[in-house]
Amino acid sequence: MADPTVGVVVLTQGTRPDDLLRGVRSVLAQDGVTTDIVVVGNGWDPATSDPPLPPGVATLALPENLGIPAGRNRGVPRVAGEYLLFLDDDADIPSPGFLRDAIGLLRSDPGIGMIQPRLRARDGKPSPRRWIPRIRKGDPEQSSAVFSVLEAVIVLPREVFERAGGWADPFFYAHEGIELSWRVWDQGKRVWYAGDLVAEHPAVSPTRHSYYYRLNARNRVWLARRNLPAVLVPLYVGSWTGIQLLRWFRKPDVLRAWFGGWREGWSADPGERRPIRWRTVLRMTVAGRPPVV
Repeated sequence: MADPTVGVVVLTQGTRPDDLLRGVRSVLAQDGVTTDIVVVGNGWDPATSDPPLPPGVATLALPENLGIPAGRNRGVPRVAGEYLLFLDDDADIPSPGFLRDAIGLLRSDPGIGMIQPRLRARDGKPSPRRWIPRIRKGDPEQSSAVFSVLEAVIVLPREVFERAGGWADPFFYAHEGIELSWRVWDQGKRVWYAGDLVAEHPAVSPTRHSYYYRLNARNRVWLARRNLPAVLVPLYVGSWTGIQLLRWFRKPDVLRAWFGGWREGWSADPGERRPIRWRTVLRMTVAGRPPVV
């Protein structure tokens, strides 16, 4: 039997060349699979990378930074493969059997439509709890169905990705992993957090980005407007508004930025609307997380 084929999209802005090379080499070291890799430069030309990328790795230079989801989407047509791996430029997969095992899981359980592995902090620091995409975090080595993913390392069948419509181009940054997860669930499949599959990533805070709070709020509203049945839109946005008020009521500057994004979420065009089915809402509710929080 031929090895599974995997199209690999690595997104970068060229600011972490050593990390980028580590991640690409970790993909090239995978056994039992055939990989086709493209490094997408968001406003940067990966062909100029120093140290240089290994031979056979394709590059795509985008003239400007289109944002994370749009940058990933641009890379997909450049690679061949029945499966897709999305890898951030500061992530790597230490086990050479990672892709073989992930695809084995997808093939043995067709009800799984997308996999996020357990992320381990590369620098020896404790792994942030937010890397476990569950409300009740529990043991990070415990696998379970989930309703969002940390997008740094994701594996899924290309067919599932294409039916989902890809990543949410307009989002630029934040919450595109929730939307893709909801659209996988809407195909009658589950999103799976695989605690027994390990990837590595530095322990960094998302608030390092100056636009974090604004886009966090804007994209929460857009997520609801694009994906939820109309009656659930105010419930979802209202629950998250309450959560942020409780979380940051002592930080007026944070709330000011957050509510600036919240207003933008209602006034700006979020792009294509594809509400999930009520059957999907029921399945997600039964599985433990109704899409209102």
